[in-house]
Amino acid sequence: VSLAAILIFIEPYITLILFLFGLPYMLVHWRIAKLRYNTEYSRTTQRRWTSYYLSRLLDRVSVPETRLLNLAPLFRRRFQSLMATFRDQNRRLHKRGLAARSLFSLMSTAAFYGAFTWVSYKTLKGDLTIGDVAVFAAVAVRLPKTIEAVIIAVTDALEHALYISNLKEFMEIEPTIVDGTGPPPTAGRGSIEVRNVSFTYPGSTERVLDNVSLTIKPGQTLALVGENGAGKTSLVKLIARLYEPDEGSILFDGADLRDYSVEHLHSNVSFVFQSFGRFEATLAENIAFGNWQEMLDDPEQVERIARLTGVHEIASNLPHGYDTLLGRQFGEYTLSEGQWQKLAIARALAKDAALLILDEPTSSLDARTEYNLFSRFREIAAGRTTILISHRFSTVSIADQIAVMDGGRIIEKGTHRELVELSGHYASLYELHQRKLSLPSGDNH
Repeated sequence: VSLAAILIFIEPYITLILFLFGLPYMLVHWRIAKLRYNTEYSRTTQRRWTSYYLSRLLDRVSVPETRLLNLAPLFRRRFQSLMATFRDQNRRLHKRGLAARSLFSLMSTAAFYGAFTWVSYKTLKGDLTIGDVAVFAAVAVRLPKTIEAVIIAVTDALEHALYISNLKEFMEIEPTIVDGTGPPPTAGRGSIEVRNVSFTYPGSTERVLDNVSLTIKPGQTLALVGENGAGKTSLVKLIARLYEPDEGSILFDGADLRDYSVEHLHSNVSFVFQSFGRFEATLAENIAFGNWQEMLDDPEQVERIARLTGVHEIASNLPHGYDTLLGRQFGEYTLSEGQWQKLAIARALAKDAALLILDEPTSSLDARTEYNLFSRFREIAAGRTTILISHRFSTVSIADQIAVMDGGRIIEKGTHRELVELSGHYASLYELHQRKLSLPSGDNH
């Protein structure tokens, strides 16, 4: 503004000419900024693919299989192809920006020399002084650069605003699961009633649950059995209210889940997922995270849970015991798959929840560890309602009740003995299991 004021005082028309050059330059810059944003927006999925290929090539879990299958050349080629596409797009955008800057510099330089000639002419006529010429020359050289800097700053700010609009759009998304508006429910006892529940995952058209009904009494252990894709995990995720059913209702202690606040419900549910967490933290913290508000600074409670689940033996063999930092991202020590799974079970038990959900809780455990764990199961699950998903009949047999699922429906219910005597779907699965156990050890492999 100060530079423009000086020029206006000396020669008003010069400033008008420079700003007339600057306006189309700003419009071109704004157009390029929008093109940059649209290009980056269109790359979102491809960016994720590049991250995926890098993880397959660099992640310690993926590297062994990638090397054995010789997938590295394929993943590198696909990564390089995507990066080449990005490079070509960037090149086109930079060329447009270079052309715009060059044109503005050329036009502003021409305008400067033309204006300087005009000011010199007026000085020779006596309308201006030599001092005016000197001031004009100094100011006119700086003003185009200043105008260009202002235009770039403005268009950059507008470009960032486009990305901020994405964030605002994301923050305005309403959650599909909302808190109930009813009065706070009483302390949970863990009774579950599923009434005619049907469910389809968002973005899919295939029902994974179809008119499912069942009842679990407080303190009872229910086992869900069935082949992969039968709907077992989907059902327990609905009971934990990680999703909402499309039809039907689920009652927890006599109240519809939708009447509970999400926080209250989740405080009454412990869940061991198939893909359990492996936290970059100490062993003690990995347990305490299950109820961190109360146990993070209570080592005695942590050790009690560890002894109950057999994790204490793991801690005893670590260099710093419970204070050993686990995970390779920040520390030096990690655990086997089975040990991580035992830690996940301990974390679930850290919360004094009315409902305990175990989804394939012993899939990574050896037979001896599984036996030791479930020999103490009644003590571990004391006072809790438990839903257990497992393909191992040694695990399932401890349940008070078994529900057999197939094709998103519950097709059989009963105890282990009742279902075997029924000679139905469960009995056929159990017979296959028994045949496998009776195979010679060489055939088992």
